[in-house]
Amino acid sequence: MGKGPIESDDQPEEPEEQREKPESSGLEKELEELLAQAGADLDSLPLEDQVSALKSDLDLAQKEAAENLDTAQRAQAEMVNFRRRTDEDRIANAKYANSRLIVNILPVLEELELAISHSETNAEDQAGINDSLLEGIKLIQRKLTGVLESEGVAAIEAVGLAFNPLEHEALGTEESSEVEPGYVTQILRPGFRLHDRVIRPAQVMVATAPRDP
Repeated sequence: MGKGPIESDDQPEEPEEQREKPESSGLEKELEELLAQAGADLDSLPLEDQVSALKSDLDLAQKEAAENLDTAQRAQAEMVNFRRRTDEDRIANAKYANSRLIVNILPVLEELELAISHSETNAEDQAGINDSLLEGIKLIQRKLTGVLESEGVAAIEAVGLAFNPLEHEALGTEESSEVEPGYVTQILRPGFRLHDRVIRPAQVMVATAPRDP
């Protein structure tokens, strides 16, 4: 008894591309739905909505540009101020760089002035042989004073002025009926100013009101 062709229980497999196609189509459809939910394309909007959207974008861009410009201007202003402060500090340092040397020279000037004053006081008891020496000392004193003045050094005025703690150093008080209380009566040691900075205050006596008899 002949047998017919053997039938196989296995069914022919579908191509892999056909199996994945429904799934891929589903993903594409879902993606399109998400894009549609996120927002329609600008071209698909009505003309008024397009204009409104463009104006909104323009306003936002102008606001960002204004903020960036303000930031740049602030940075530029800070740089200008920094350069100005740096220049001022450099000028001030150069202006007062020799203050220490000048302070050390001032006692020499005082000694010369004391020598001149002492010589003039005792001129009657001295022979004329010392006149040339006195003139030499005066010449040195004048030259030294001129050098200090050329560097911006000036003496601090005190006598007859109100006591100023920024320029004067009070060493004591004395009763006076000619000078108002709180005013300087005499200078014990001269003070000096370099440009607009006090490098040595003047040591002074300050007047007080006379006591009742």
